[in-house]
Amino acid sequence: MQEVTIRRRPPHGIEAQNCGPVDFKRAEENQPRNILEEIVWHKGVEIARWRERVPLGMVMTAAKASPAPRDFIGAIQAAAERTAKPGLIAEVKKASPSIGVIQPDFDPVDYACRVQIAQAYERGGAACLSVLTDKKFFQGGFENLTLIRQAGVQCPLLCKEFIVEAYQVFKARASGADAVLLIAAVLPNSDMNYLIKAARSVGLQCLIEVHTVAELERMLLLNNLEGCMLGINNRDLQTFKVDLGNTKQIMESAAGQEVLKRGIIMAGESGIFTPDDVAFVQSAGCGAILVGESIVKQGDPEAAVRTLLEQ
Repeated sequence: MQEVTIRRRPPHGIEAQNCGPVDFKRAEENQPRNILEEIVWHKGVEIARWRERVPLGMVMTAAKASPAPRDFIGAIQAAAERTAKPGLIAEVKKASPSIGVIQPDFDPVDYACRVQIAQAYERGGAACLSVLTDKKFFQGGFENLTLIRQAGVQCPLLCKEFIVEAYQVFKARASGADAVLLIAAVLPNSDMNYLIKAARSVGLQCLIEVHTVAELERMLLLNNLEGCMLGINNRDLQTFKVDLGNTKQIMESAAGQEVLKRGIIMAGESGIFTPDDVAFVQSAGCGAILVGESIVKQGDPEAAVRTLLEQ
């Protein structure tokens, strides 16, 4: 059975090959079939460029030499116990492919700005931060992890990246991340096990993201989920449409009940805009929420976080 439907790279190679006066263009089936596939294909190009500048060995050395990572999952659990609300992972991002630029004045640690977004999230009660590192599609960057940490933010940081190779895992740790995102729609279980092992080797925890019951069933078959939590993305990464009911449907499945039985923390992601939405995913069994758009676009991120988590 095919584990993933996302093709990791163009089936017929790069876009064009030059042969003397003739240019061979890629075939029609070599076009990405959806946004997620386009993003993943670009990662291959991007990682190749990184490797040319900084070899894998140097990145691994920098990752292992970094200060000890913070306890990402522990911070979520502590916040949930303290507030009786799901622990909030607040997302630092400027844009997304689905809606374009969210916050035109975005700079995660711009000292000239009235509101420093990352610090405001922390003051407002966020347990952790999710930092978009994809540059082409989300206008992010790995440097934002470093800048946010240097600005004095203490809460753990999630590297929100479309990870397909261990190079990205080590780059995340070297940049200051405490956890990484791994997407089930992109990674078969063999790759998922390998990347979890790579993350553990440098002290990173993992947020494993699923979109369907089938993906969750597959993730529960992984070798070892120690140091991992799960997340349900209510945004279909192929169409980018959002359905908050996806969380309820997945958590009511046998696989969802197995998550609760095994005591694995589940995060509800995307489509969470109001305290009622928070209550909805919490009642479904989520001990964490990952929220971006609804608080990023607010003029006062600290107040937006407090409002979202209010009783």
